[in-house]
Amino acid sequence: MFKKSISINLFFFLASFVFAQNTVTLNLNQGSDTISKHIYGHFAEHLGRCIYGGFYVGEGSKIPNINGVRKDVVEALRKLKIPNLRWPGGCFADTYHWKDGVGEKKSRPSMLNVWWGNTREDNSFGTNEFLNMCELLNTEPYLSGNVGSGAPSELSDWVKYTTHPNGSSPMPDMREKNGRATPWKVKFWGIGNEAWGCGGNMTAEYYTNIYKQFATYMTSWSNNEGIFRIASGASDDDYNWTETLMKNIPKNMLSAVALHHYSVIDWNKKGASTEFDEETYFKTMQKALLMEEYVTKHSAIMDKYDPQKKVALVVDEWGGWYDVEPGTNGAFLYQQNTMRDAMIAGTTLNTFNNHCDRVKMANLAQAINVLQSVILTRDEKIILTPTYHVMEMYNVHQDAQKIPLIVCSNDYIVGSEKLKAVSASASKDKNGFVHISLVNIDAKNSQTVSMMIKGNTFKSVSGRILTSEKLQNYNSFENPNKLTPTLFTNAKLSNENLSAIIPPFSVVVLELK
Repeated sequence: MFKKSISINLFFFLASFVFAQNTVTLNLNQGSDTISKHIYGHFAEHLGRCIYGGFYVGEGSKIPNINGVRKDVVEALRKLKIPNLRWPGGCFADTYHWKDGVGEKKSRPSMLNVWWGNTREDNSFGTNEFLNMCELLNTEPYLSGNVGSGAPSELSDWVKYTTHPNGSSPMPDMREKNGRATPWKVKFWGIGNEAWGCGGNMTAEYYTNIYKQFATYMTSWSNNEGIFRIASGASDDDYNWTETLMKNIPKNMLSAVALHHYSVIDWNKKGASTEFDEETYFKTMQKALLMEEYVTKHSAIMDKYDPQKKVALVVDEWGGWYDVEPGTNGAFLYQQNTMRDAMIAGTTLNTFNNHCDRVKMANLAQAINVLQSVILTRDEKIILTPTYHVMEMYNVHQDAQKIPLIVCSNDYIVGSEKLKAVSASASKDKNGFVHISLVNIDAKNSQTVSMMIKGNTFKSVSGRILTSEKLQNYNSFENPNKLTPTLFTNAKLSNENLSAIIPPFSVVVLELK
């Protein structure tokens, strides 16, 4: 009788997994790839109020600062553990000449920012300011070189100015004269940006030759061992671009190929950032979830030419893009950040985590006051956005071992169209703790997720959740803490089985100890 009871209970228990619509299967003993911390990188372009008023207010500002860099921004980004920061663009990079931004500030020539509103740049924030700020943030710089309007010698001099030791050439001598005796550590270098568009409107074949020319003259002091060259990559599904670069650039000259994808419904009518209906939200998520397809297909092309995966895929621009906030400069791309953006961030980061064998680096666009920012500023005030909180919750995955998983999800249905409601990724950190990230994009329904964790020996589960009553909710300067992570208590662990109930449009990160 006792054995029969066990058999019946086991049948119903296993049946719950067979028939449950949301299941996640993890095998703790199969992970071998590392989720690079650099997947959680950020982007700071000379665009709108990203640099001036965002990162940098100048040494004479009444806003508390360290050598002109806002103290509150430093504190927030250090808590976020940002691993790298891309600068100075974007489109701006291919019009930027770095030598105009070094030396005495009163002697630096101004320039016209033709890409973003024809605003006057006084070059008071340049190479020294940026690289010193990166040290302050404990982050690695990612410099985007000017290929569109620059020359190979200009980029070569920039490498020497930033990385070569004193006395090795005139560039380090210039650096010392400008107040910096020792070189910085600058590993990541982009060779142009969006060469198919604002970076020169080039064909893939033409850019390939340009890339090889510029890469040839980029030499670090250690004979290129310290240089990580990133080629200007494709937009969205331009697979020919990736194929052309991988086929024609020698692998010893190529560290990575970039990819850009924005979650934009219609480039001519992007829609408001906070006033949107469920249909608009659904269409935005359709675009955001295309990241899985793009990463998969670009990676497959790279596998043909690089089966050992030595060349990285770097998604150095991603995020949501909407119409600017009413009353703001249309060229400054300032937008609010709602729970919709939290959904974009959570699902996208899950994709990157799950493809960490090829995706080694990514950069959210952009860090402050532009597009899908993690920080918004207004004079002395600062707010942290829902996207900030997702990235803070997810930083437990940085440099952790990926745990392979299989997700079977309910459909999220709007009208005649459907998307998978549940997204997930998982990892094991250096302390042996397991973290599972779960996103429910369904705007109306909670999702019960049943997880089978093969090889589990953990005894406890805890978690945090970012959720809200409305998809359109956001943090404002009047109510900066409306959306913040809270404790998640709807998870139960029993041996190898873990269940969780995820509310509509929510992000949850679980920890197993």
